[in-house]
Parts: sequence; C-alpha cells; structure tokens
Amino acid sequence: MSARKQMMNELTIVIEANPLLRGRTKFPQINKSRLRRLINQSLNWQHLHCTHPHPQPHIDTLFTDHKCPGPDHLHLQDQLNEGNPSPSTPMPESILPVSAKPTCNSSTVTESAISDGTMNLRNLTNQESLDGNTDFGDTSKIRSTVTLNEVVSPIKETPYDVPATVERVLDMGSSPSSIDFHPVQQTLLLVGNNTGGIELWNVTSAKKLFTRQFMVWEVKTISAMFLEDMVNNPHISVNRILWSPDGLLFGIAYSKNLVQLYSYHYSENYTEKHLEIDAHDGSVNDLAFAKPYNKLVAISCGDDKLIQVWDTVTGAKQFTFEGHGAPVYSLCPHENENIHFVFSISTSGQMKAWLFDNMGSRITYAAPGLCPTRMSYSTDGKRLFSCGTNKDGGSYLVEWNQSEGFVMRNYRGLCQLASGQVQFDTSNNKFLAAGDEHVIKVWDMDNADILAVIDADGGLPASPYICFNKEGTLLAVFSDHNRIKILANHRGHQLLQTFTFVSSDSSEFLSKSSKKLAVDSIPLPAKTRIAQGDVPVASGPQRDKAPGNLENEKSVEQGNKLEMQNISKIVEVSRCRSLQLTSKVETKKIRRLLYTHAGNGILALAEDGIHLLWRWSKNDSNLSGKATTKCVPQLWQPKSGLLMINDLPESNIDLVSPCFCLSKNDSYVVSASGKMVSLFNMLIFKRMRSFMQSPPAATCIVFYPPDNNIIAIGMDDSTILIYNVRVDELTNKLKGHSKRISSLSFSTVLNVLVSSGLDAQIVVWDSITWEKKNNTFLEISSGWLPSELSETHVQFDKDERHFLAVHETQLAIYETTKLQCVKQWVVGNFCARIAHAAFSCDAELLYTVMRDGIVLILGASDLVPRFEIDPSAYLPQHIRTRVYPLVVAAHPQKANQFALGLSDGGVVIIEPMESESTWTVPLQVEN
Repeated sequence: MSARKQMMNELTIVIEANPLLRGRTKFPQINKSRLRRLINQSLNWQHLHCTHPHPQPHIDTLFTDHKCPGPDHLHLQDQLNEGNPSPSTPMPESILPVSAKPTCNSSTVTESAISDGTMNLRNLTNQESLDGNTDFGDTSKIRSTVTLNEVVSPIKETPYDVPATVERVLDMGSSPSSIDFHPVQQTLLLVGNNTGGIELWNVTSAKKLFTRQFMVWEVKTISAMFLEDMVNNPHISVNRILWSPDGLLFGIAYSKNLVQLYSYHYSENYTEKHLEIDAHDGSVNDLAFAKPYNKLVAISCGDDKLIQVWDTVTGAKQFTFEGHGAPVYSLCPHENENIHFVFSISTSGQMKAWLFDNMGSRITYAAPGLCPTRMSYSTDGKRLFSCGTNKDGGSYLVEWNQSEGFVMRNYRGLCQLASGQVQFDTSNNKFLAAGDEHVIKVWDMDNADILAVIDADGGLPASPYICFNKEGTLLAVFSDHNRIKILANHRGHQLLQTFTFVSSDSSEFLSKSSKKLAVDSIPLPAKTRIAQGDVPVASGPQRDKAPGNLENEKSVEQGNKLEMQNISKIVEVSRCRSLQLTSKVETKKIRRLLYTHAGNGILALAEDGIHLLWRWSKNDSNLSGKATTKCVPQLWQPKSGLLMINDLPESNIDLVSPCFCLSKNDSYVVSASGKMVSLFNMLIFKRMRSFMQSPPAATCIVFYPPDNNIIAIGMDDSTILIYNVRVDELTNKLKGHSKRISSLSFSTVLNVLVSSGLDAQIVVWDSITWEKKNNTFLEISSGWLPSELSETHVQFDKDERHFLAVHETQLAIYETTKLQCVKQWVVGNFCARIAHAAFSCDAELLYTVMRDGIVLILGASDLVPRFEIDPSAYLPQHIRTRVYPLVVAAHPQKANQFALGLSDGGVVIIEPMESESTWTVPLQVEN
C-alpha cells in the first residue's frame, strides 16, 4: 500500500469516528498515478489534432512530431488484426431463441476501440476555459491490445422487473420519430413523427388524447431563409420531443431551425402554445431541459455546430456555447454536487462539457468509436452511460466513471454491423436496454453480458427506438407499420388495469358507504380552429383537449357528474402491512406529523408539546435505510436524555393549534404549541432560540424555500408574519383573513404563498413583494355548515401550479393563478367528516383520513376514491373502539407509503403488501 493510500485510510477512520460526519462525507478515490494521468493527457492532446485520430495511440508518439495515418491505413490494419487473432480462448457461441438470433457476425474488437475520456466533474469550476484544454482521454486502457470476442453470452429468462409483455399497440398515422413518457403521469406518452406532427396518447386506453400538425405560429419572428426553404421543400420532421422535468412543458426540436414549447395542463388535459424559437440555422438535432440556479431553461443543439440555452419563460437566449467542429448531435444536462453542467457530443464523436457561463467548454475528449453518441444518467443520477454507432455499424454501449473520467464497463452483445443508430435507455437504476437487430437487448447495469433479449412479438425495425416510463414499469418501442408497442412488467400491467378511464355507471360497490360518492367536473375549454396555408401558420391562442371530451362537450357544459369506480375495501390485516411505532415517552394526541426529507425518519408533535422522532438505520433487512414496515425504527433521543418540548399556555390547551416545520437538511425544526416559537437542533434536541412572544400565538409555520433562514408564520389573530430567524427580524406582516390562519404553502414555480384559515378563505400572496394577488372562499354545500374550529389545509401538487384544499366537508383541487376550483369531492351524508389529507409524493394519490378511522385513497387526477382501509387493518382489536387517526403524512420518496398520527399518541405506518408493492384493486371472483 502506498503512503498516500495509507494516509487516506487513517484519515477516513478519524473522520468517520465523528457521528456528525459519519455517512455524510464523500472521500476521493485515489486509483491512478499522476504520471499515468499526465501521459494520458499528453497522448490525447497530441492525437486530438490529427484528422483521423488513431484509436490505439502509443506512448512512443510523444517523442516525435506525430501525424496519424488516414482511415484507409487504419482499415487495413484492422483487417490484419482480424487475420491474427489473440491466442485467448474465444467464448462459445450462445444459444438464443430463434427470434433473438444475431443477424450479423459477432466482430472481434479490441478494448482500444473504447476511448477512455477523462472528465473529473468535481473540478469543473477550477479548470481553465481554453479551446482544446484539459484532459482529453485516459489511455491506460487504450494501450491495451488484448482482444475480446464480442459474442453474446447465453440469454437468461427475462427478469421479473423488465417490461417484456406486449400490453398495448398504438397505431400512428405517420412514422414516429421520437417519444417520451410524462414524468408524473406514468401512462401518458408524447409522440413526434416524421411529418412534423405531435400526438399525446393515453396508453391505458390506447387512445389518442390530442394531435397537432406542424405550423409556424408567428411568421414575423421567423427567419426569411427558413420560410423560403419551407416553400421550396415543405417537408419537416420531429427530431426530438421531450417533457420538462415537472411535466408542465414539453418541447419539440424540428429538422429545420425551430424549437416549439407547449404548456400542458394534465388536470384538465389541454395544451397551450408557450414559446416558438428560431433556434438554429438548419436542423435542431436535440433538446434538453435543465434547472441551473432554480431557473428552468431549454437547451438546443444543431447542424450549425452551436449549443443554445433559452429562458423557458421569455424565450430569451441565455448562453451560446461554441467550439464544436462538426454538427452537434446530442445533449445531456446534469447536476453534480451543486455544479450544473451539460455534455454535448458532435457527429464526429467529440464530447465537451459546459457550465452555464460564457467561459467556454471545460472538458473535451473523444467518444468511444469516434461516432455520434447519446449519454444518459441512471434514474438516481449517480451513474453515467453512453451509446453510439459509427458509420460502419459498430456500436458502443459503455458506463463511465464520473470521478476519474474513464470508461469503466463496456457492455457486450451489440451487433457490429448495425444498419441504423442504436438507441438505448435506462430503468430503475438497474437495467440498460437497447434496440438492436430487430429486438430489445437488456443488460444488468453491473454486468457486461446481455441479461435478456425481448422480441416484443416480432415486427420491430432493425434499430428500434425505445423509451421507459419514469418508474420503469412500461417500455415503449417503435414497431413496423407505423406502430408503437407498449410493453409492461407485472407492476405495469397493474398500472394499466388500475388507472383506466371510467365513464359508465358503477352501481355495485363493495362498501355501502361508497354509493353516493360523486365528483364535480369543471367544464373544459373548447378547441379552436387552425388556419392552413402554404407554410402552415397558426392563428390565435390554442388549447387542445382529448377527443373523448370533445364528443361529450354538451354534457360537460351541463355540469355532468362523473360516476365513481368501485372501491377496493381493505379490511384484513393481510391485505396491507402496518407497523406501530412504539415510544416509552407518554404523550397525548398526535396533532402534527411529517417524514424527514431524507425519508429515513418520522417526526411527530403531540398535543402536550412533546416531539417524538423515529429513525430507521441501514441493515440487512433495510438496505436503503428508508422508513419501512419491515423493521422497527429507533426512537431517537440523545444521551443527555433531553426532549424537545414546546412551551404550553396555562389554560385552554385543547384550543391550541400546534405547528412545526423541518429544515431542508433535517437538522432543525421550528415549532410552537400556543406560546413562543422555538428553534430546536434535531441532532442534539437542544433548544437554540425562542422568539415571537404570545399572544397572538403561532398556528402554522413553513420555511421560505429560497432562504432557509426565513419562515412564514400564520397567527391566531388572522395575520401572517414573514420572519428572519437568523437576524431575529420581522420583515413583513400580511393581512387578509378574518380568522385564525390554519395552513400555508409556497410555490417556487409561481413565486406565491397560499394561505387558508378558519374563515374558509384561500388567499394567494406574491412571495417576492408580499402583496395580495387573489382570494376566494371554499364552496361549502348547504346542510354542511363548518364547525367553529373547522380548519382548511392547503398543499401544492408536484407541479406547484395546482394545490389541494382539505376541509372537513370536502377535498378540492385549485388552479393557482386564476384561483379556480377544477375538481371537488364532497363527503356525503353517509360518512364521517374529513380529519386530514395529503398528496402522495408523486401526486397521483390522495391519502384521506376520516374521523371514524377509515382511510380513503383517492386518485388525484379525478378525485375518485379507489381504496378504503378499515381501522381493523391497522389498529389492534383492544384499542380499535377508542383510538382513531387525526393526521396523515406521505413518504417523500415512496409513493405508496403513509403514516397516521393517532389520538392515543401513537404513530402507525401503512403500505401495500410486498407482493403487490402498489395499491391495487383485488380481482373479483364470480360466484
């Protein structure tokens, strides 16, 4: 062991001994010597300037004025190499199903064909921005001459998690060219085609929700050269179609000049034209979204060898990245340790990395095979992969070591005579898939050999385009005859069965209490006409809706009621998993409950001001360390025995509205229970500060997202205070309610604060100027008069443009800017009132607690109750008659897990059975 490694090991032991740093510190990997790194940099610098860089450079070339030979010489040398194979024993030819047999010969390639680019992302900000700077490759492997017979290993049975069964076939009007699944609504598929048209499909029903042909929106803003070209050659196609990360926008990159952005309102299923950008001279080859400095931008690249960065709100150009010597083929933005950057790859295989500034590229190196390449990160953003195909059909699928910047794994099994560009995708931090040889080939990320081959019932093109949905439960693949096949795994099959659109009357419910449930449908806007011309030009604002909605427009305008689906009633303990969290500390009712942001703990605030914190640790039965029902967590308490306890008023404790909020790093909690507001350190349970003497008392608290030192405090005198904790200063006081404030919620997308109170009023405030923007009152049905202490809670949807309002009489979804109620669910006379409700982390479900102990799980898209959980499923029999839940909290990463705060001071966690993994409707058995 070297002295440096020994020193690093000793330092690691010392640092990990500190409990505050244990598990939070990332240590550098010292794998390569500095001399080898210097040689690699020099080799790549020298060979970068060659017209045809040699894929196998040698150290001897550093001592002479070197020039690589032309491609003909390289081709001849490759033939000589093939005639003199390595003495290593070749692997036997694998036995494949007939549908999966290779159609081309497995080629013998050397490791030297894979160029090991150096791209230390941690040092991006410290590297000089010279043209042709920094590390261009790590040739420690390039110098290797060991040959590998690139043959496919025996194919195993398709893994359970891989979508392999064809569930739907979508018939397109034209040949599809690009697809993308919605990041939130897992069954919505966006499609672009080779005639410039776009379509949105619901793969559940295999129905087209809307279609749009290409047209120019504003002729005045488009270059004359483009318009002239369109007159002479009107053909245009979609090169890339892509959702933004939040699913509120989607963009289209066309084969000529333009990028168009649409806004999509999935709660009402319509689109609006957002921005049209004359982005490049010639084809726009790729499009990507990124959010540097919390500002969403669109990134485009094209045949003009430029990368452009655009503001998605105004369309203004933010940056132009220049430096490629060939058309830019693909983009891959990412964020690593708070450094936002974007990779770009040209058609010549040159790869560059850029920060969002005007300082030029930080890294330049060669892609494997010096060919057009696409890069993609795993779902968690921790692993980087790339796939490219050169002009001779040779394909390269590799994984990169991000820290050191070299190719750490070359996946075997791709055909080396591909007829088209091989497309790939990643799934669930576990699988890689590529469309090759009329099939879909699947790899385990940790194994270079093919894991499975999927033929999708045949009929696939030579190099089919593939795309997973975000959860990896569905896989879309291009098929012959202008079709797209939707493959699913077991969970995907359940997803397609569960989230179907129901328009018929479902009268036979499992539960008597479900018969009168109904949802008010808000009328949707009508579709406008489209003007046609020589160059397609649109006129006026446009909103596209589902064809099904258009057919029923008349009934919608009359305020039609949507009938409910059957409710799956979970009344047996075996149908769901639950875990009662135990505590030696005696407390009263749990009034507030939340998960830590890391998802590994639960914090509860009892009526008597005591905070309880449970934490899960990593072990053999809980490898992720997240909250789970599989193992019991530890009640967290420092060795000092301290408890976090709020000061209580001397009288009327029952009328107190306890409140708390947790900092982003889970280190501090701000809390109050009727008296002063306290700031606690979550690690040592120490009260750091107290402020805001009562009365009036704080009734709700939230952190201001842009600044963790600022909090918004709702008061029982109907005011809202904006308070800077760090400087102990009140900065603003908002007045607009007439009764106690019950809830606050921020939207960073819209820069607003939404407040609600006991007056049943909802107010929207500008979070920059703190001015009142809008207000409305809950629509409460006659006969359902709210009680004197009836609170309204608000919570933003995942898109932060819609929010949920929870009242004891109803659940309602509001569009924030217009403050319009778009969906509403009102409890009937047959059931108890609502105690509390919360969105699941993916905003697809609503966990609703009724005051009689029943938990309803509703679909957030339509407010349809889908599941009913009886108290007997999660409460022991001896306490079932006297204990009931008061509050619910949803896990921040696990969409199907939630926790309940109980009236006896207990907390229980509920999630589906492990075999089901999601809340699914049980199969009905006919008698």
